[in-house]
Amino acid sequence: MSVEDIYKNRKLFNSRVFEVASKDLCNLGLQGYLKALGMSRTAEVQRDARIGEALAQQESQIQKALALEELMKAKYANDTLVAQANRDFEQQKAAYDQEVMTKKAEADLAYELQSCKIKQKIKEEQMEIVVVERQGRINVEEQEIQRTEKRLEATVKQPAEAEKFRLETIAAAQRKKTVLEAEAKAESKHLQGEAEAFAIEAKAKAKAASMHYQAEAYKEFQNAAVLDLYLKAIPQIVGSVSSSLSNVKSVKMVSSGGSEVGAQKLTEEVMNISNNIPEMVKTMTGVDLRKSVRAA
Repeated sequence: MSVEDIYKNRKLFNSRVFEVASKDLCNLGLQGYLKALGMSRTAEVQRDARIGEALAQQESQIQKALALEELMKAKYANDTLVAQANRDFEQQKAAYDQEVMTKKAEADLAYELQSCKIKQKIKEEQMEIVVVERQGRINVEEQEIQRTEKRLEATVKQPAEAEKFRLETIAAAQRKKTVLEAEAKAESKHLQGEAEAFAIEAKAKAKAASMHYQAEAYKEFQNAAVLDLYLKAIPQIVGSVSSSLSNVKSVKMVSSGGSEVGAQKLTEEVMNISNNIPEMVKTMTGVDLRKSVRAA
C-alpha cells in the first residue's frame, strides 16, 4: 500500500498490519502468550471494575445514609417547629381564653352589680312608698286621736285630771320623802366611813412613826454601842503599846537628818498609832469615830 492509501484507508491498513503481525506471532509461537496476557489484563480490568462498582455502591450507600440523615434532621427540625408552633398556639389560645373569660366575668359582675343597684333603688322607692303610706295613716290616726281627745276632754278628762293631779302630788311627796331619807342614810354611812378611814390612817401613821423612831433609836444605840466599845478599847491599845515599850531596855532611833530623835520622837510614834485608830475603825466597821464624838 502506498502512503496515500494508508492515509486514506486506515481501517484497511490496520487489518493488513494485524494479518501480517498474526502470521509472524504464530510463527514465533507467541499467540498463546498474548492470549494469556489478554486474559490477565481482562481479570485485572474485571477486578478493578468490581472494586469500582463496590466503591460506587459504598459511596452510594453513604450518600443515601447522609441524604437520609439530612432528611431526618429536616423532619425532626420540622417536627420541632411544628411542636413549637402548636405550643405557642396553645399558649396564645390559653391567654386569649383567659382574657375572654376575665372579660366575661367582669361583664357578669358588672351586670350583677348593676342589677343589685337597680333592685336596691326599687327597694328604696318601695320603702319610701310604704313610709309615705304609713305617714298618711299616722296623720289620719293623729287626727282621729285629736277628735277623740276633744270629745273625752269635755266628758272625762277634766274630772280625771283633777284626780290625777292629786294622786301625782301625793306620790311626788312620798318619793321626795323616800329620797331624802335615803340621802340622809347614805350621808351618815359616808361620814362614818370617812371617820373610820381617818382613824385607821391615823393609827397607821402613828405606828409607822413609832417604828421609824424605834429604828432611828436602834441605829443610834448601835452606833453608840460601837463607839463605846472602841473608846474603851483605845486606852487598852495605847496601854499595850506603852507597856511593850516599857519592857524595852534600850531603843536605838536613826534619823535621816530631817526629823527629831529621842523621847519626843518615841512619843510622836505612839500618838501616830493612836491617831490611826479611828481610820482603822471606819475601814473595818463604817463608823466614823471623829464624827460620832463631835455629834455626842
